[in-house]
Amino acid sequence: MKSALIIRHVPYEGVAGYRQPIEHAGYDVDRIDVCDPAFPSLDLCEPDLLIMMGGPMGIYDQIEHPWIRCQMRRLALRLAADRPTLGVCFGAQMIAAALGADVYRGHAREVGFHPVQVHVADSPLRHVAGVPVLHWHGDTFTLPPHAELLASSHVYPHQAFRRGRNLLALQFHAEMGEDPRFDAWLAQSPNDVAAAGHTQATLRRAHDAHGPGAVQAGRAMIGEWLAGLA
Repeated sequence: MKSALIIRHVPYEGVAGYRQPIEHAGYDVDRIDVCDPAFPSLDLCEPDLLIMMGGPMGIYDQIEHPWIRCQMRRLALRLAADRPTLGVCFGAQMIAAALGADVYRGHAREVGFHPVQVHVADSPLRHVAGVPVLHWHGDTFTLPPHAELLASSHVYPHQAFRRGRNLLALQFHAEMGEDPRFDAWLAQSPNDVAAAGHTQATLRRAHDAHGPGAVQAGRAMIGEWLAGLA
């Protein structure tokens, strides 16, 4: 079987709803946390598919999290080899930085369920067009050289990009909407919730209303992207 490796930067941000289309595409899925003693020596070019998930840290937090610099070096080698790679939220920011973009604190916390505007109608992101999906971040990035912008939101213009067929970076979380770890997101980041003008109760209601549709659309998006890998 083809191999897929998920990198978790924190335990409560896993692959969630995306696992289903990855397994359906024929991948044997494994996972590693950045705190695992084996992580620093792991060859990130080896897996057939690499998936990097989110986290509350920023690219600039390399003193507090020295594994960021180590991961970035190995990620750059994988991207140079055009190996299939998916990045979500912080994972997308790492891809952007590894490709030469600037990643920085944004002007607002983008937290909650709302749709993205899809710019490329025939891309896999067509499945999430008009669908409220979960956003949870405060950092953003410039568009990397030679990358194609796929989606924007009313808060930040750079929500998704691709480079060729093998690289997809998603700032938003269409994998979340049916995963019980959403409770951990609420518990871990109360300041984010308040800064975005929400309460835990309003976000729970939005999660219940929009989560299943977001995950269904996200699975279709990832399934189409995987089917088109070079």
